[in-house]
Order: sequence, then structure tokens, then C-alpha cells
Amino acid sequence: MRLCMFHPTDRPMERGWVGRIDDGVVVHLAAQTLQSFFTGGGTAREHAEYPHADVRLLAPVLHPPAVRLFDSAGSFSFANPAAIVGPGETVPAGSSGRLLLVPRLTAFVGADGRVGGFTALAEWRDPSRRPPKDRDFALGLGPSVCTVDALDPDGLGSLVLVAGGLELTGAFTGFDWNAAVALAAEGTQLRPGDLLGGPSLGAVDVSAGVRVELEVEGIGVLDQTVGGG
Repeated sequence: MRLCMFHPTDRPMERGWVGRIDDGVVVHLAAQTLQSFFTGGGTAREHAEYPHADVRLLAPVLHPPAVRLFDSAGSFSFANPAAIVGPGETVPAGSSGRLLLVPRLTAFVGADGRVGGFTALAEWRDPSRRPPKDRDFALGLGPSVCTVDALDPDGLGSLVLVAGGLELTGAFTGFDWNAAVALAAEGTQLRPGDLLGGPSLGAVDVSAGVRVELEVEGIGVLDQTVGGG
């Protein structure tokens, strides 16, 4: 099942409502957040249905407890949980007027420290800033979380469009998600909404003022725009 946070276009909300994406509609579910949906057993009472054209999809989690980005199943670095940027939003470019987009398939932790689903993450990097501040300002997330019972993460195809032109294609293959979860949980506790980003497919150079679309099979299209500095 594909889950999301959303609001009707005529009723803007910062956090939004939990929804299930079906053919042509988004079904409003009675849960406060995706984290509470998973911890509540993965079921919730259904409210109204909204046509896709009448809703705006939001980041699946605005303030994750922790974000870990893996280059391999045995190594990760922490990223900024306050840097989440949702679908359709603008990411400010640095003084150079350009950013690098690093696409990742990302696990969304549900109940009991287990992976509840997967989403897309656009790690934005600013080449005009020195590490580690070059990657501390924006993490694109969304547009949906596809639950583990409906999606095999190994081999998911992905592509990046920049200003409508194809810039990158590939597939997320060969990553040991179980080992990554075990490493992340070692000596601590994974909490609902934690994000575990898998290895990237590369990096795409994006200029200011340009719209970017990161598409991941089964998850959807995360579209964002690079703004001015």
C-alpha cells in the first residue's frame, strides 16, 4: 500500500493528514501521522476520498527522530532531521547558483524498530559550502511511503529529470537492508519515523531556477525546484 501525508488544495496544513493512495484518489485515514499509523498496527478508519488533482502531497515525516545515510551496509553518517523539504517545494541554491542532487532509496522505520516502508530521498549538496555544511540544509522526501508487503526494495528502477530532460537512470540493487537496520539499532533504539537512506545512484548538477523530478518505481515522483541563493 502507498501511504502519504497530504492536504486538500483548498485547505492548506503544515503537517496534513495521513492518506492511502489508490487509483485516482487519496483516502483520508484516521491517524495523526504516518508514525502513529504504523505503531497502531497499520490500519485506520477511513474518512473521505479526494481526487489526486484536488490534493497536495507533503513530506511523509516533517521531523524524523534521526536520519542516517548509508554508503554501505556497514557505514553511515548522520544527516539533519530539521532539513526535510517536501514535494513541490523550493530548495535554495548557494552562492554558486547550483546544487548537486544525490538520489537515495530510503527506509521508513515503523513499529518495533522494523522497516515499515520505503520512500525516496533527494540529498541536496551545495558545492559552495565546505563539508559538512555542504549537505546540512535540505533533504527532499516523498512523495509516498510504500509498505514492505507491497514492495521489494531490491532492483527498484529510478530516474532523474532536470528541466524535463533525462539526466540519470539506474536501479537500487544489492543493498543489505537487514544489516543496515541492525547496525543503526546497535546500542540504541530505532523510533517510528527514523530514516535510513541507502547508497546513492550518483549525483546530478542542477542550476538555480530549474525543476527536478526524482522518480522511484512504486513510490512516485518527488518534484522540487532549485531557487536562488
